[in-house]
Amino acid sequence: MVKYFALALLGVFLFSCNDESKVEKEIEKIPINVEIIRFDKEFAEATPETLPKLKAEFPAFFPEQYSDSIWVEKLTDTLQKQLESEVLKAFPNDEALEEVLVPLFQHIKYYFPKFTTPVVVTTTSDVDYRNKVILADSMLVIGLDNYLGAEHRFYEGIDNYISKEMKPSQIGPDIAEAYARQYIKPPNKASFLGQIIYFGKELYLKDLWLPNASDAEKIGYTEAEYQWAEENEEYMWRYFIEKELLYSTDPKLGARFINPAPFSKFYLEIDNESPGMLGRYLGWKIVRAYMEKNDTDVQRLMITDADEIFTNSKYKPKK
Repeated sequence: MVKYFALALLGVFLFSCNDESKVEKEIEKIPINVEIIRFDKEFAEATPETLPKLKAEFPAFFPEQYSDSIWVEKLTDTLQKQLESEVLKAFPNDEALEEVLVPLFQHIKYYFPKFTTPVVVTTTSDVDYRNKVILADSMLVIGLDNYLGAEHRFYEGIDNYISKEMKPSQIGPDIAEAYARQYIKPPNKASFLGQIIYFGKELYLKDLWLPNASDAEKIGYTEAEYQWAEENEEYMWRYFIEKELLYSTDPKLGARFINPAPFSKFYLEIDNESPGMLGRYLGWKIVRAYMEKNDTDVQRLMITDADEIFTNSKYKPKK
């Protein structure tokens, strides 16, 4: 009996893998032409004489409230020159970016056919890690100086929970996050459950769009942090249930369990061991369980209410 059960499970697994492989082959056929404009290189090569031409070509990057003298000074600024040099060293050509962008855009197009490929503009941003990726209409702006590597000397004064995500492998997840927020309906209620399932949907889209990224990369954890979350899933869930947090509208819960932070705040000894954003992690688990147990599609998921997702997910934490 055990033997036949094992064979049945193996059959289901192989069928699932074949199905996924078939989808991936369909996705690979989707034609995507990515136009990458290296504004970072253009600015690095500019002179006071060529500045007017550059401004005319890229007006969005030269706000009118700043006089030309600001930009002329920046052209020769020592720190700016160092930024440009380090970006050029890390991204000498467009190849690494294309390897991320083309499959990502193919996956978005497959699941959301109305998606249109943006013009991609790369720049330096004085290490503005709060705005690493900006999506504006048909333009996607990437601040490449935010992806030089977690240990880069430019990031020495930045908290580790932020700098750990400032590496090339995070470009795909960051862009996916920017696009996910265009498709997910904001939660109707300010409940903790509504918020964590919102982020669970975002992470589920990363599952679909970034099949080669690790789960740790999708959520912005180190591998050790993700392993901690996996090992403590049951404990965390029990805590949320016992403290009756799911339907709470306490605004402090965002800072404790949802927003990027050095650790989550259970107000227990385990806090210093835990990663931040554990609410997002559990929301992700709930959404995954819902999609496994219900016959629905990803477009409908984006507009489905959090309560319905939670109820029909029949979520049980891994023991």
